Amino acid sequence: MFSGIIAAVGQITHITARDDGAATVRLTVDAGRLGLDDVGIGDSIACSGVCLTVVDKQDNCFFVDVSPESLACTVGLAAPGPVNLEKALRLADRLGGHLVSGHVDGVGEVLRFDPVGDNRLLEIRAPENLARYIARKGSISVDGVSLTTNAVDGAAFSINLIPHTLASTTLGCLQTGSRVNLEIDLIARYCERLLSFSNCSAAPATCPPDRPETPTRALSR
Repeated sequence: MFSGIIAAVGQITHITARDDGAATVRLTVDAGRLGLDDVGIGDSIACSGVCLTVVDKQDNCFFVDVSPESLACTVGLAAPGPVNLEKALRLADRLGGHLVSGHVDGVGEVLRFDPVGDNRLLEIRAPENLARYIARKGSISVDGVSLTTNAVDGAAFSINLIPHTLASTTLGCLQTGSRVNLEIDLIARYCERLLSFSNCSAAPATCPPDRPETPTRALSR
């Protein structure tokens, strides 16, 4: 689990095909300022919003394997370039953004990236099947960055990016036509799941007693 607060911008430096019969690739990622002293083999690191497992590390680089399905359903991992990095949350960490699973729900397209003073107005068109989960002033993850929507119009939504976000993440490099990884708010996902059962006439659950009943003894005569 992650918070969407990017700790560092890393760099995919090498992509190597693995001879595993499944078209899996291994990425070499320069961690930049992330720091890997507390990262162990098997730990999770979000790379531009995609939760990946560290399979090896060397100096300031870590290595992750990416399946064909992940490559097909996301962007930003199939070629060398910058990636937003975040280590998995610990229970004692501050939740500065919102709960992010690192499981990308779809890929959006940047419609506008307009300067507004020293900020940027970012407008993204999400896949139609995700539109119902996106609410005004709600949370959404864009390339792993926790952001708050300003306005929603159908499948399109807009976000204001402050200078810190532009400088500290890969979002400052976006342009019209760029594609981005999107993850909807977990709360919206579970709310829909709960509501889908609201009209079901499920049989009431039968709770077991606190303790088994004691058999009635026949009185001796």
